[in-house]
Amino acid sequence: MNQKELIEINTGEPVDHFLILTKIEERKTKTGNPFLNLELRDKSTVIAAKVWDNFSGFIKEAEAGKVVKIKGLMEEFNNSPQIKVSSIRLANEKDKVNPGDFLPKSSRNIEEMTSELEKRIEEINNENLTLLIKKILSGEKYEKYKHVPAGKAWHHAYVHGLIEHTLEIVKICDLMCDIHSELNRDLIITGAVLHDFGKTEELNYETNFDYTDKGKLLGHIVLAAMEIESAAKSIKNFPDDLKDHVIHLVLSHQGKLEQASPVVPKTLEAITLYHADELSAKVNAYKYAIKLDENKEGNWTRFQQLAGTAIFIPEKDNLDIEPETLFDN
Repeated sequence: MNQKELIEINTGEPVDHFLILTKIEERKTKTGNPFLNLELRDKSTVIAAKVWDNFSGFIKEAEAGKVVKIKGLMEEFNNSPQIKVSSIRLANEKDKVNPGDFLPKSSRNIEEMTSELEKRIEEINNENLTLLIKKILSGEKYEKYKHVPAGKAWHHAYVHGLIEHTLEIVKICDLMCDIHSELNRDLIITGAVLHDFGKTEELNYETNFDYTDKGKLLGHIVLAAMEIESAAKSIKNFPDDLKDHVIHLVLSHQGKLEQASPVVPKTLEAITLYHADELSAKVNAYKYAIKLDENKEGNWTRFQQLAGTAIFIPEKDNLDIEPETLFDN
């Protein structure tokens, strides 16, 4: 689609775009006048938007995940970009637009990532663990695993994000096993492959990145643990202690109780997996924050709530990463 990416539009410039509606809510001003508070996205970013009038017909049919056509002006509010919408409508068949065209995708080739993952699984020597992974990563569930993002917004928040994130963790864990021979390589790689499997049921990704009802009720950690328990029971003579260690890796991979881990890491493999997960997630998230703010004035991003800090933006000539290659266009 021939339209400028949202991330490239400067304050004061017009917006005349097809975009995905990711959030819609009706609010009132302090004086009681209704307005629409929206979030809109394309491949490059998500931006807040406001509709101040003439939206009574639109709101009856609009819902998150729909493609809309908007006209408006790029403004700034609280140091963040915001679109003042002058007109908005739902896209129709004549527009010939597909929601998938507006979702970011990994810059890595999915066939290459799939091949890399399957090769690494075949290198696991423990037959029970190989059977466990293949039992879980099969059929429709495997297709979801290859397509789902690793998160809604913070890290690897794009199509194929989970498999990309997983492969990064596998590499980190492999390196740690080379350094520390005490680590059980087969066990930790199994934990790396399965730690976020629950996100295949926790997240929607077809038209928008959002949490499913099941995801909100149970969460990806519990969903993955349940899947491992069920798969292990279906494998004849699968050792209970091995199953418990795999599930512990999943339950503890977020490291701390206050970070939604049901238990803290209590094995060498679990503490390694936790830090590998943190490293992969935070480096990716920081790269994306730099990408979003690299064209703003100054050498710092806006304050990142989840990071607890603003992030330094290196000069482009000294930047080792290529932010524009984070996502496919």
